[in-house]
Amino acid sequence: MAEQITSAKAVARTVRVSARKASLVLDTIRGKNVAEAFAILKFTPRGAASDIEKVLKSAVANAENNFDLDRESLVVSETFANEGPTLKRFRPRAKGSASPINKRTSHITVVVSEK
Repeated sequence: MAEQITSAKAVARTVRVSARKASLVLDTIRGKNVAEAFAILKFTPRGAASDIEKVLKSAVANAENNFDLDRESLVVSETFANEGPTLKRFRPRAKGSASPINKRTSHITVVVSEK
């Protein structure tokens, strides 16, 4: 007897937003149903919101197409952002010195499951 799969996930890797900033947006949609999460992301005035919306859209598509789950009963069960590779750059400063600039990236994960 095979177990019924009730969740699907999507991961966006090396997204050009820091994990800390992405987590602020992810915290707002965790635990909400999918329709409500899309509405929240649409009106969230943060740069990470559009990237997270794409990941959520992908997770919902995975749930519908791969596991035959009903879109109306999906809930955002898990969301997190892990730190990705950091691009290290340098900015010229006074007297011939340089100061580092860290362009941080993150891996954004969204898991949706049935109620």
